This record gives sequence, C-alpha cells and structure tokens, in this order.
Amino acid sequence: MFRRVPGTYQECASCSPRSLILLHLGFHHATALIPGSLFGLMTFSHKIGLYDVQGPIPLVKNIFIPPDLEEDGLPVALEDAMPLHSFLAPVDTCKDRIAAALETLRPTSSWERGAASGQEEDTVLLGGRGFGTAMSALIEYLSSEYGSTFALARVFAFLSGAPDYGCGLLDTRRYGEQYASKGVDADLALLPEQIPFYRDLAAVAVQSGVCIDIFAVTDEYTDLASLKFLSIESGGSLFLYANTDDSTLPQDIYRLLSRPYAFGCVLRLRTSSDFEPGNSYGHFFPDPQYENVQHIICCDSFATYAYDFEFAHNNGFSRHTDPAVVQIAFQYSVIEPVKETSGNGSQSPASYKFCLKRRLRIRTLQYRPASNISEIYDSVDPEVVLHILVHKVILESLDKGVREGRHQVHAWLSLLAARYNQALSSDVRTPLSGIDIDFSQCPQLQTIPQLVFALLRSPLLRLHEEGVHPDYRIYLQCLFSALEPSSLAKAIYPVLVSYSSPDKQAFPRHTLSRAALIMSECPLFLLDTFTNLIVYYSSTADPSIPFPPPRDCLLRTTINRLKQDRCITPKLTFIHGGNDDSTLFESYLIEEQDVDGSSGFTTGSGFVAFRESVRNVAGEIIQEEIGS
Repeated sequence: MFRRVPGTYQECASCSPRSLILLHLGFHHATALIPGSLFGLMTFSHKIGLYDVQGPIPLVKNIFIPPDLEEDGLPVALEDAMPLHSFLAPVDTCKDRIAAALETLRPTSSWERGAASGQEEDTVLLGGRGFGTAMSALIEYLSSEYGSTFALARVFAFLSGAPDYGCGLLDTRRYGEQYASKGVDADLALLPEQIPFYRDLAAVAVQSGVCIDIFAVTDEYTDLASLKFLSIESGGSLFLYANTDDSTLPQDIYRLLSRPYAFGCVLRLRTSSDFEPGNSYGHFFPDPQYENVQHIICCDSFATYAYDFEFAHNNGFSRHTDPAVVQIAFQYSVIEPVKETSGNGSQSPASYKFCLKRRLRIRTLQYRPASNISEIYDSVDPEVVLHILVHKVILESLDKGVREGRHQVHAWLSLLAARYNQALSSDVRTPLSGIDIDFSQCPQLQTIPQLVFALLRSPLLRLHEEGVHPDYRIYLQCLFSALEPSSLAKAIYPVLVSYSSPDKQAFPRHTLSRAALIMSECPLFLLDTFTNLIVYYSSTADPSIPFPPPRDCLLRTTINRLKQDRCITPKLTFIHGGNDDSTLFESYLIEEQDVDGSSGFTTGSGFVAFRESVRNVAGEIIQEEIGS
C-alpha cells in the first residue's frame, strides 16, 4: 500500500500501486490494466450497486436512492455498506471473477423502479439514472483512502442518457421546439451548464485524486454541457457514441487503459518580466490560490495544454538584447515495475513489485524578440495559430453564443489581412481589388484563410438550425480543446490524399473540392478527418482495382499507422462512388459550400465568396483608418 506524506509518497514494505475503474457497462479489457491495479464495479439507477468480486460468487450490495434525496448524501455511506478493501479487487488474481460479474449486468426494469418507490409500475416514469448521487458518493468513498489504499483513482463512467434521478438531475426539456421560435438563440441557451452541481463535484474529485472519463452512449439529449466539467477538470476525457453497434468504444477503452500515464501532476509557467501568461487552455483544474498553476490528476503523452501571453506594459519588449524567457515546471508521479529476485541464489523466476516515483521536469526556453513585422509573419506556425484561435472561439461561444463566435473569427481574419496589407504595401491607398488576401509574400500565412473557412464550416461553429446537436458540439469542444495543433488542424481541415493504385500514392494533399477530385483523375482517395478515415473509390475507378483494398497494400499500411498514432480510434469507412452512398465523403468537400451551409458550383459561392467577404471587410478597415 502507499501512504501519503507531505510533499511525496513513501512505500510500505509489502505494497503495490492502486487504481480504480468504475463501470456502468461491461468491457473485456482487464488485461490492459497494469499488474497491481485494483478494480471496482459499481452500477447506478434508482439504486447504487456495489460488487464484491473477490469471492467465488459475485455479491452485490444495493443502496437505494430516495427520490427526495437532498445534497447531504445517501442515508447509508458506501463505506458502511461495503468496506473499500472488499470493493477493490486485485486484477492479478480476480480477472475471471471480474468477467463473471460483468456478465451479470442488466438494465433495471420499470417494475424494480416502481417497487423501490412504492408505486405501481405504470405510474413510474422511465429513467432512474441516479448518476449525480452515485458519483458524489463514490468520490466521498474514495477520498479518505487517497494516498493510502490507492495512488490514482481513474473512473470510467458510462451513461445512456441524462441523469434524471437524485442529486444532479438534469432537465432535458430545455432542448426542444421552444428554441425554434424567432428571437431565441438556441446555441446560447443550450451551451452553458444548467446547474453548477457537476462543476462543484469536479473540484471535490480533484482534491480526492479522482480522474473521471465519461462515455455517453446515447442519441438522446444528455446535456453534456453540464456533465463535461466532471471529466475535463479532473483530467479526463469525454466520449460520445450514438450507439454501440458500430462504435469505437471498446478500442477507445483499451487505448486509455494500455498507454502509459502520469498522475498527481502540477504544471506551472513563469516568464521574464516584459510579458506574462494570459489565458491557459486544457483539461486541468486551476489552482485556487496561485496564478499560472494547474493541477492535472491524470495525463498521457497526447495531453496538450496551451497558453497565450500579454505584454506587461504598453512598450512591449524592452529595447535590449536579453531574450524573452519562458520556464515550464511539471511535477508528476509515475508507476514503475521493480524486479525482485530471491536472495538464496535459486533459479526461481523473477517477481515484480511496483514503485511510485515522484518526478520534476523543468524546461527553460529563450526566444529572441522579432525586430520587425516581417520577422513575426515569417515565424508564424499556422497550425498553432489555429489551435489558439479554436480555444478562444470556444470560450467566446460559451459566453456570447455561436453566432458571436463566428463573427469574431471572421473579424479576426479580416483584421489580420488589413494589417498585413498595411505593413507590406508601399501604397497606403491600395484599391480594394489590390488587397492581398492570399498573403502571397508570406508562405507561413497562406493556409490560414483555408483553415479559418474550414473552422466556420465545422460543426463546432455551425448553427443549431443547421442540424448540429448541442451534445455533439460540446463533445467537439472537449475533443478539440485537448488536441495538439497538427491533430486539430486535421480535424478542422481534413487531409485528402490520392492514390493511383492501392500500392502507389499519387498526390500527398488535395484541396477539399470536387474540382480537385475531377482534375486529379485518380481512382482512389484517403480522407483523414481525425475522427474518421474514409477510403473513397471514384465512380470511374477501374473495376480491376480490388474493393476494399487488400490488407497488405500501402494504403492499408498507412491506415494502420494513422490509427496507431492517434489518441482516439478513428472510424474506418469504405465507399465505392459507383455503388454506395457518397454523402459522407462529399460532406467534407467544403470549398464549394458556403459558410452558411448551402452548396453549389457557381462562382461566388463557398471559399471564393468567403475570400471576397474578407477582402471587403479588410478594405473597410483600411479605408476607415486612412479617413481618420
């Protein structure tokens, strides 16, 4: 066991590290858990079920949740119903019993709900998801043992709909036709949380060393806007699946369990005196006392955190030769196996115990301030610019709505184009037709208009009336806010690669337009949208080309590599343009679609019209400043 002491962890003589997995639905990936882990199985409905899987037959102890339960907690604490050491089973010795317990899971019937509440079956509303009560009780259950029985509690919580029973119940009636009436901004009404319960509970989870990953498997409105804080502020992730039939849920669970991670992390950022951190972005919990300090319960190599900076005074960087300095300190814990051999010289096989290590990494970076605007433009990384822009527009959308977020993105690009033309043009009175919105003198900026156009076309900023479900928008916000820049750029503006055959690549990248497909004359295309991998066969592809591509070809090898190098499992789809419905593939060919959702081939639509709108606004900015 581990015991917590101030500032570090100390190991007792006969201990191993502990972690916890909470499940509402079963999974078959216990082998992915590291040896020494503990497993707990808990279900929730109108009652909480605690499973004791350490005996020959799984035993369940149920604690009923009163319908009128106040936020003070359950009438019976979970520790009183089942001691924590009985609930947490060693994975090493109980795998078969854990699997047997998972096989016993079944949905709660309406008769059981009626009997529990003392009502007839037909008078009880369907539902009974006491999720808020269950999570609150679980975190309290674990908090007294944090650092003693376990070093990290990682909770996998599975939901099939919105919590509708006990504490933290969510009113799903706010999603409906009432927002279709004129004058009501559905996006502004549905994106904020409706109650602070889950945000407050996340703060308790952080203090208790509990990381929560939420898996929502539902096509119903679940109000992820309220639930998301429980996962993202505890260092976890939020997943959304419409169903279990063709979802990547099993693969995503396995990935989370099998890859290395650090926990109990503290991240601090410091700068030299001329500038200071502004906003910080990522799945962490800000320290309530110290600025620029974040607590991360659990993270892996895919976790990404971003900062923007502000000048400390109006003069910018001081006019001296000292570089600007950024220092990052990251303190964290990891679990390492320690090989043990018998001391009597025998040839018995080696055994392992596991040791908890506390580490501190400090990185100091120096940057030379640019001497002019051209140096700034030449140093731009468009993927990083998009990364910060997405973080900012997510916050803007949550505060003022999606419409305002869209307006701010368009205004930002127009202002960038105006400032670029003012800085690099020798004629301050350049006519509108002469305004360079393609950034022709700066290669580093040339992809930004396409990225911004794609951002405006993405479901992240599409409007409610265009058919974007609010839960899906929240899912994208949580996913995009955790991605590193290159992955985020791919999710916003997918990569389209053509192949002349399954074993030969033709062009490494095309624009997302039907015209590009026609002009390339290639029979095969691979579209990587980060969450989806789509192999598309042109309707004119030679019938001799095998469909789907063979498993040992270059195209398949590329697909397998892309799947392995990703934090989530992309869904793989094969489409033959001559026989199958091509709507999914064609929906990503956005450059001929207007930003308001309409589409067409005529000049003046899609990306062409968007460029002209940016040119017009940039021209207005320039003319206003000349006039003033």
